Amino acid sequence: MNITGRLTRNAELNTTKNGKTVVNFSIAVNESYKNKQGERVEQTSYFNCAYWKSAKVLNMLTKGLLVELTGNVSARAWVSSDGEAKASLNFHTSNIKPLAGGRKSDPIQANTEPSNEVEKDDLPF
Repeated sequence: MNITGRLTRNAELNTTKNGKTVVNFSIAVNESYKNKQGERVEQTSYFNCAYWKSAKVLNMLTKGLLVELTGNVSARAWVSSDGEAKASLNFHTSNIKPLAGGRKSDPIQANTEPSNEVEKDDLPF
């Protein structure tokens, strides 16, 4: 499954009890459509994301960056300590493709597969 959205905060590096590292971040996915009355309706969904392949993407994943993610989505529901019902959408990311925005930094390939895409700065015109 692919989703496209903007990071809502800078990514964080976390370590599990087993010593594995994971990059955690969240994105907002905006959807716009017209209802039966012809009015434009804006809807935003938030996803908590986890990327397990490499910590090298940490500095690239900054607030505001538009990314396309490939992976699997899951839902989580729980009751908080104050008795309030909570839920979240989680996205287990297998590939990250930066699209636009965010803080300028050194480009880092998110996936380990070779890319045939031409960098914008490498174009001859």
